[in-house]
Amino acid sequence: MPTQRRLETDADFQEAMEMKYKVRVFKDNHQIDSGGIIIRFDNNTIVVQSSVSDLAYHSRTACELFEIRK
Repeated sequence: MPTQRRLETDADFQEAMEMKYKVRVFKDNHQIDSGGIIIRFDNNTIVVQSSVSDLAYHSRTACELFEIRK
């Protein structure tokens, strides 16, 4: 069963990006993205790539991100 960990700090996002952990993204208590990896982040935005041509830009303040580990 996969475990989930909430990503909150820059160190959390950096680790998830380097280890290429898959993430789930929630906004307003609804899952809006799942299975992508973080490819870039800054103080305002997190960029998640789900496939070669599928990039999603998520607000750090409006969304909650969780890493998925198996």
